[in-house]
Amino acid sequence: MIEYLECKGGFKKISRWQPNCWIQVTKPSQKELSELEKAFDPPMDFIKDVEDAEERPRIENEDGWLTTLIHIPNKTIDEDGDSVFSTIPLAILIYNDVFISICHHKSEMIDDFIRWTNRKRIQERQQTDLMLSLFLSSSVWYLKYLKQMNSMMKTAEEALEEAMDNEQLQRTMQLEKFLVYFITSLRGNEVVLVRMKKHLRSHQYDDDLLDDVEVELQQAYTTANIYSSILERQRSGYASIISNNLNGIMKKLTTITIILMIPAAISGFFGMNVRNGMEDWVLAFPLITLITILIIVISYLGFKKRNLF
Repeated sequence: MIEYLECKGGFKKISRWQPNCWIQVTKPSQKELSELEKAFDPPMDFIKDVEDAEERPRIENEDGWLTTLIHIPNKTIDEDGDSVFSTIPLAILIYNDVFISICHHKSEMIDDFIRWTNRKRIQERQQTDLMLSLFLSSSVWYLKYLKQMNSMMKTAEEALEEAMDNEQLQRTMQLEKFLVYFITSLRGNEVVLVRMKKHLRSHQYDDDLLDDVEVELQQAYTTANIYSSILERQRSGYASIISNNLNGIMKKLTTITIILMIPAAISGFFGMNVRNGMEDWVLAFPLITLITILIIVISYLGFKKRNLF
């Protein structure tokens, strides 16, 4: 889908392209990409790279086009109703009075950014400022999703305190995987921002906006690292608890096995087909049974005193 947006008190759709408008391309078909190439002749190799979700963030000049690729956060809902977090590439291409953004996935961030510009009645912005605004919006949404992850972490932690089952442990591991995606993408975006400063030297841009991007991006990166460290320590703690519980169970099972071996050993000894002088004694069996029970009770009390049972 290709949309043309003009900033007049916020971004609003227009029917066709006008100079300095925002060309927003979302989940484009091959036909739409061909139309885009025919109308503006952008670097198609770069645009095709955006289809790869693992394409690294970067910024470069190509035939007069300033091409930027960053990773933005994304959230989907799986078939079980659980939130799945990931990152997706967003390409921004600038050439004279042409501004194009391309994303091969439907993003909540883009729609929210457009609503925000209309709510704040943002007036016309330069192309570089729009690029920085999208960069800033992506960092803000990283923080929003990180807050949701933190809430999910607390829920999983409370559930694990009540019952340490595999489902909750798997959710914790899944959150750790989401954080790895975020940290890797945020680190790549930081590198892009550093290089972007060099490319922006020859352009006019809002210094305060650039500072805001740096602050929010650094905050998102720091927060993601903190949450990742917390999850890693929690996982190590849960592994230690599981190991201790297993050791306790094995200790009890070993103690029970030793106690059960006592009657087996005594019955085996007196059950041998050899003379022992008690064959004709009527009280032999009750006495042996009583002695066996007495030894079992003494063994049980001894193990319990040493916290082995």
